[in-house]
Formats: sequence, C-alpha cells, structure tokens
Amino acid sequence: MTEAKNTNQPTEVLQQAKVLSEALPYMRRFSGETVVVKYGGHAMSDANLAGQFARDMVLLRQVGLNPVVVHGGGPQIGSMLEKLEIQSEFIDGLRVTDETTIDIVEMVLAGSINKKIVSDINNAGGYAVGLSGKDGNLILADRLKRSRNDPESNTEKILDLGLVGEPKTINPHVLDAFAKSDITPVIAPIGRGQKGETLNINADTVAGAIAVALEAKRLYMLTDVTGVLDKEGKLIPVMTVLEAQQRITDGTIQGGMIPKIENCINVINLGVDAATIIDGRVPHAILVELFTKGGAGTQITRS
Repeated sequence: MTEAKNTNQPTEVLQQAKVLSEALPYMRRFSGETVVVKYGGHAMSDANLAGQFARDMVLLRQVGLNPVVVHGGGPQIGSMLEKLEIQSEFIDGLRVTDETTIDIVEMVLAGSINKKIVSDINNAGGYAVGLSGKDGNLILADRLKRSRNDPESNTEKILDLGLVGEPKTINPHVLDAFAKSDITPVIAPIGRGQKGETLNINADTVAGAIAVALEAKRLYMLTDVTGVLDKEGKLIPVMTVLEAQQRITDGTIQGGMIPKIENCINVINLGVDAATIIDGRVPHAILVELFTKGGAGTQITRS
C-alpha cells in the first residue's frame, strides 16, 4: 500500500505562498515597466534596512521591472564636513556649496555612498553600476537661483547658493542601455553645469527629472515619515493632484513635505502615472507598495 503524502504545512509556509499568489497580478501589471526610486533617510543609514532594500531591488529585476535608484546623502555630507571643520550654510533647506564643499559633496555622494549601495545590490545577487550625473552627461544642469524680498529696501534680493544646480536636460540614452540589460543603475545627484562645473543637486529633484525623462510608470520617494497625514494625524493613502494642491493651500501639508509633494505633482503633470511618498523605515516598503492591495505611504495620482 502506498503511504499517503503528508500535506500538513507550517502556517508560516502557507502564508508565504498566499502572499506570493496575491502578488502575482501586480507583478504582471508592472512587468517591463521602469520605476524610479529615490533612496535616502533612515533606510539608507540602517544596515538591516539597507540590506533589505538591496534585496528588494534584485527582486524587482527578477520579476521583470526596471528599477532606477537615485540616492541622497545630506547627513553623510554634513558629517564629513563637520569632521573636516568646514562650516555649512543653508538657504531654504539647500546647502550653500562653494569650491571646497563641492569636492566633499562629490566625494561622499559619488564615492562612498554610491559604491556602498552598488556593493549591497551586487552582494544580494544583482548587478548594479554606480553613476553620477556627470557620467555620459547624464544630467546637464543650470545653477539654481533663489530670491528673497528684502524688507528694508522692499526689493527682490538674489541669493547666491554657489555650486547648487537644478536639472535642465536628462540624457536618457545613458540609461536606456541598462534598461535593455539586467543592470540596475544607481545614480548620485551630481550634475554638470553649463561651463563644465560640478553642481550639487537635490536628490528628490533629480529622481523626478529622471522619472520624466525615462517615461517611468512610478516614482517612489523613501522618506523618514509615514506619508502625508490629515489634520487629525491619520495617513492619507491616496490623493489626486488637485487634492494635494488643495491640502498645501489649506495648510494640511506643511514644511519639508511641501517641496516633496510639489515634486510629485510636477512629475505627474509631465507624464509619470503616479508618485508615492513611502516610509523607508518600514521593512520591504517598496514591495508592499508595488505588490499589495493596501500599498504603503501616500500615493499621488493624476485623477
């Protein structure tokens, strides 16, 4: 008599199978699509979360997506400048960057941080290559201009941010080659100015510009907050562009969240399907957002 096969499986194994089964429709939906991930904050500085992020990027490749990673590094830059006893000045949250500072910025962003992320992805079984916006003229930038009203003279005063830029042109051909392979590009937010100078650019802005240039399906911005909260402190899971604008106007969205939401609105208006503010402190937050019904963080949609 043939012995019956034991079909009793541990609950944990069955749950894993259930999760994979439920994720399948979402994997099919996004297969072949480009997604741009802005990576920064606590998710990048915590070793355990960094390892999980690297494995998640490898998984996205394995299921047919084309992830493009753009990273920040403000705290690491600040720490290095402090060690070198170089003082920093900020205007509207942007670091004033002189010739000495830009060398440190480039060294930290395009050097230690970029190569650490590349190494993490490669160690997780993927293939990653690190770039800065200067490689292949990936990011051509203009100097960023800021102005402020001078109350004494009641005139508009131009503020000098030094070597700080904003993207003018993204060369998508540099990244097209990666999209046709299994290589994940990891991009440091450094650009080339009109005179060949190196410019420091906000990573959120770079991620948005690259998402538009690549006609990405999604832009994901990892942050150190849950997402956008309403006036009662509850998470807003989804907003249209119009609703986001209204919540900025009525004061629901405040402070440092405003430029992030404005960046999301801008990329959607320029063709990206949706943009999501994600809590990077949550393990596997990108996978939760992409492959589950509930998602994670706050997603902004066209309508």
